[in-house]
This record gives sequence, structure tokens and C-alpha cells, in this order.
Amino acid sequence: MAVALALLAGCAQVPPSPGYRDQSVIIASTTRFEVKRFAGEWAVRAAFPQDAALRAVTARQDGAAFTLAWHRCDAAGQCGTVPEVWSAKVTGQGRYMLSDPSGDTNRMLWVLWVDDGFRTAVVGTPDGTLGWILDRNATGGADRIAAAREVLDFNGYDLTRLATRP
Repeated sequence: MAVALALLAGCAQVPPSPGYRDQSVIIASTTRFEVKRFAGEWAVRAAFPQDAALRAVTARQDGAAFTLAWHRCDAAGQCGTVPEVWSAKVTGQGRYMLSDPSGDTNRMLWVLWVDDGFRTAVVGTPDGTLGWILDRNATGGADRIAAAREVLDFNGYDLTRLATRP
């Protein structure tokens, strides 16, 4: 019995999943979000470590699904892009709950900012477990990428852990 109680006590002390933002900072999704303008393919220009292999995100026109394209290698060393279609449920203005293809994993996704032309976007979560800079192009737009970094910083994200692609 004492062993079981010790194990339970140990379980209670497990830290939560690591987040990349100060949760005391207020965060909100953008009010100018438009699902039809957000639809289409986005290159992942920056992400935190757990999403380092994420290369592209495609939002469906109706907002009911997102395709996440991951760079993956198999046991034989063959590497390529593997798309996964995550179903999406709208939970608010620019807010979604994504479910992986197996239905085992859910992730929130909030659109925190988009530039006026819907060319660059910042998405994240209140708990800070997700933070991406998305752009319609894989390169260029340095001014918009810099602005996106400022949005993450303003929303309490730790930019020292953010991996940015050129």
C-alpha cells in the first residue's frame, strides 16, 4: 500500500507539457480572421522544437480540416513529406480544435495575427505548446516575418526556442 501511495504521489508531481510562453500574459485570437482568406497552403517559416519537422499547413476552404505536412524519415532512411489531415472544429473567432487522423490527439490552434494581405500569419495556443509563423511563400517577406516574431514576443512566447527558416 505504501508503494502504491508513493507512486501516486510521484504521478501528482509530473510537470505539465512544456509550453513556450509565459501564461500570465494575456493572449487573444485576431478579430479580423476570415476563414476563406486563411484557406490554402502556408509554409511553416518558424516553429518551436516539437514541431520542427512541420513544413506546411493547408487550411481547407470551409475550415473543417487542416493538412499538416511533416518531414519524416522511415527506418530505411528514406525521407520525404508526409501529409496528415487533421479535422478541425471552430471554437471561436480564429480558433480551432484540431484532431489528428487517429482521433487520439487534439491540439488547439488560435490565429493570433495575420497581415493585411493574409500573406503571413502567427498561430499559437494559450498554454504555449504551439507557436508557428506561417507564410504563403517559403522565402522572402523578411519584414512580415520580423513583425510575426514581434507578435509572438508580445504574446509572451520565448523566442530563444523558436526555430526560424529563412
